[in-house]
Amino acid sequence: MWNKAIELSSKSHPGPIVHISDNPMDEGKLLIGFESGTVVLWDLKSKKGDYRYTYDEAIHSVAWHHEGKQFICSHSDGTLTIWNVRSPTKPVQTITPHGKQLKDGKKPEPCKPILKVEFKTSRSGEPFIILSGGLSYDTVGRRPCLTVMHGKSTAVLEMDYSIVDFLTLCETPYANDFQEPYAVVVLLEKDLVLIDLAQNGYPIFENPYPLSIHESPVTCCEYFADCPVDLIPALYSVGARQKRQGYSKKEWPINGGNWGLGAQSYPEIIITGHADGSIKFWDASAITLQVLYKLKTAKVFEKSRNKDDKPNTDIVDEDPYAIQIISWCPESRMLCIAGVSAHVIIYRFSKQEVIIEVIPMLEVRLLYEINDVESPEGEQAPPLSTPVGAVSPQPIPPQSHPSTSSSSSDGLRDNVPCLKVKNSPLKQSPGYQAELVIQLVWVGGEPPQQITSLAVNSSYGLVVFGNCNGIAIVDYLQKAVLLNLGTIELYGSNDPYRREPRSPRKSRQPSGAGLCDINEGTVVPEDRCKSPTSGSSSPHNSDDEQKMNNFIEKAKMSRKLSLPTDLKPDLDVKDNSFSRSRSSSVTSIDKESREAISALHFCETFTRKADLSPSPCLWVGTTLGTVLVIALNLPPGGEQRLLQPVIVSPSGTILRLKGGILRMAFLDTTGCLVPPAYESWREHNVSEEKDEKEKLKKKRPVSVSPSSSQEISENQYAVICSEKQAKVISLPTQNCAYKQNITETSFVLRGDIVALSNSICLACFCANGHIMTFSLPSLRPLLDVYYLPLTNMRIARTFCFTNNGQALYLVSPTEIQRLTYSQETCENLQEMLGELFTPVETPEAPNRGFFKGLFGGGAQSLDREELFGESSSGKASRSLAQHIPGPGGIEGVKGAASGVVGELARARLALDERGQKLGDLEERTTAMLSSADSFSKHAHEMMLKYKDKKWYQF
Repeated sequence: MWNKAIELSSKSHPGPIVHISDNPMDEGKLLIGFESGTVVLWDLKSKKGDYRYTYDEAIHSVAWHHEGKQFICSHSDGTLTIWNVRSPTKPVQTITPHGKQLKDGKKPEPCKPILKVEFKTSRSGEPFIILSGGLSYDTVGRRPCLTVMHGKSTAVLEMDYSIVDFLTLCETPYANDFQEPYAVVVLLEKDLVLIDLAQNGYPIFENPYPLSIHESPVTCCEYFADCPVDLIPALYSVGARQKRQGYSKKEWPINGGNWGLGAQSYPEIIITGHADGSIKFWDASAITLQVLYKLKTAKVFEKSRNKDDKPNTDIVDEDPYAIQIISWCPESRMLCIAGVSAHVIIYRFSKQEVIIEVIPMLEVRLLYEINDVESPEGEQAPPLSTPVGAVSPQPIPPQSHPSTSSSSSDGLRDNVPCLKVKNSPLKQSPGYQAELVIQLVWVGGEPPQQITSLAVNSSYGLVVFGNCNGIAIVDYLQKAVLLNLGTIELYGSNDPYRREPRSPRKSRQPSGAGLCDINEGTVVPEDRCKSPTSGSSSPHNSDDEQKMNNFIEKAKMSRKLSLPTDLKPDLDVKDNSFSRSRSSSVTSIDKESREAISALHFCETFTRKADLSPSPCLWVGTTLGTVLVIALNLPPGGEQRLLQPVIVSPSGTILRLKGGILRMAFLDTTGCLVPPAYESWREHNVSEEKDEKEKLKKKRPVSVSPSSSQEISENQYAVICSEKQAKVISLPTQNCAYKQNITETSFVLRGDIVALSNSICLACFCANGHIMTFSLPSLRPLLDVYYLPLTNMRIARTFCFTNNGQALYLVSPTEIQRLTYSQETCENLQEMLGELFTPVETPEAPNRGFFKGLFGGGAQSLDREELFGESSSGKASRSLAQHIPGPGGIEGVKGAASGVVGELARARLALDERGQKLGDLEERTTAMLSSADSFSKHAHEMMLKYKDKKWYQF
């Protein structure tokens, strides 16, 4: 009890126990530290305190010297006291590591508490004293520090986060020998840091584990399984050059455990986009997660140097470089990203470092315009110079700097991008290098709408993107805009919704579609679209409506979603039964007129019903459930590809589904997936011979057109998944072969066509929490499992499927959750898991030496079972708990841990125990009967022996 541990003269409670440890040289001596400043050395054999040490300041931690003759205490005033075991009156030495030494021998100014201290010795030099805290109170705003004192030198190591705990790694596990410290493990609130004590300057070890996927908040992610085998080594090689200088040259010192020996051998890559514009590539093969390479997309833009110099955007107040969409071709290694400031950047992969004088840039005016009696400038718009049906664009020279036109004639911001591209030479390290920057610009005071879909194709040299205004196709080889149209203009005269652009300022009257000057790559305005609400010059000018649109476009959500009241728009009462029944994404007439592009897919397939062979084309899906086909006429390869223009023309093919379009894919006659064409990766910055280039070029095969007309009609299948249903369309006849209504009461958040067990299937994740899979092309339901309801936008934004039954999403801002719907993976999961603990040989104990053993200078062991057992201490009090080991062991605990199985296990265990008791009772009864029989027999023999003898004969 505490009153026996402290001095008899002291009647006050010493406070909580903050430390307890035994003397490294004598296990029978226990050091007990109380918070008030009292330390007691307690003798376990004599059951009394040998020495008591008292200090005026509260104690936070205590550490022994390995010889057991000294110990060190850390205190709340920032001091360290070193005590001799046999000198309890006062400390041998008092140190204030961060206190200012005052003149005239006065006590240093108090500092912050030293929360922990460790005392480690070395054969070759001075001991190490390592502590956390203890900084001076005048160091306001200074980051948390770890202090390493070695001899006369004191090193202060700043940490990024608060220190939770630290531990010194030593060469020996024995506390009574020289520790020889070589590293310190520091656990921070959001990180784990290892410090090398053997090198000058105490550098940190490079951490092999991704402890901060949330270094900048994750805004989107993509998951790729069964990638090309050379991809991970290529990314790792360029990522290794990005390592910061100043790391320790040694390997990561903690190397316990073993990797799992799983059956999965295919490479997997996760790509995360972040709020600061960075992109990280992760090796996610088997159950590992290793960062491979980091790309900073913000490097191509000028950064604002002061608060007044802000980007020209009202889209976002913070994080103007945040990544929204990632499109990546693993075979060609082409990467395309779309950012929140309505910008698109195309990247090529290169192992060579290059310096570009001017970053190629294109500015695109993508805004849905409305015809009216007169234009805002009071002038009539010029007529169309090129019919929409066959567009033959002229290349637009890429701009070397943002347009200088910042306002229109009426003072509104016009023709200005949201971000400013650097106009100085840019050094691009090995890895992904910017090929082209595309930015949507302000038009007449209205900011560009955020991009809702994106696709890139390395074989065609094209990138396409769209938003709620329209679609733009760009040739990134010739740096030219090929197509720039409003979504309604893609329909031509075949618009099933019969929408007619109108202006709220005028009476509603029929008018033509917005005009498009393809040669300039911009929409020619006749009148800007106005919001139905008075006093607003933009249909998406209010913050609430903008948030609502972003919510719907990014999550591809239907009107069934229960939005907050302040985010719900005023629904137009116009009777449009067709659009109301065909689409769940229609929120208002304004939303209907601004149909967004929700899905894009490059392919080689049949564009029209009369086609006899497949050709390159682009399939476009919208939020109103419409699929439109754009034909692509590509020039020959080689030098002709860079000289002749690409001809782009809407084909007139229109397909319709219920709900916004999410995903499209194509199958051949055997049901195998027909991937988009691609060009294999080659080093772009190294000149090669033409024949070598042709060898490296490769296109994925497409199904060959058969000669029979009957077989031609079923040459390919188009798989289209929307928020509500899925359809399989036979091509080129465009007949619906199979149809499946996925959900009636909810909507699909994510749909992907993936490979699983040597076949292809459609995987869907619904907002009601169900994961569903369907066979292809028959669309038969294979799986319907309730997994996770939609609780926040993070899940909707990051959930994605990939091949081999894998999927992932961000379960929190800091954690990636992987899941599988593959039976094969589930069966191999235990083999994939690693072993945390592995058996190792115990190091040899330190040699006591002859004289130490003779004179008792070595470590003394103590049999604590003998000391605390019943033989010496007597029986324990009935009020104390007693541990009774059960026969079940770990298996018993595992069995008792789950539901009915646990009840059965407990019942079985009770029966076993009862059986054992009955068996013991039976054995004891048998023994008693045997003993009784023996006693009876001996008594009878005694009676016969002494029956005829007289008393004097005994």
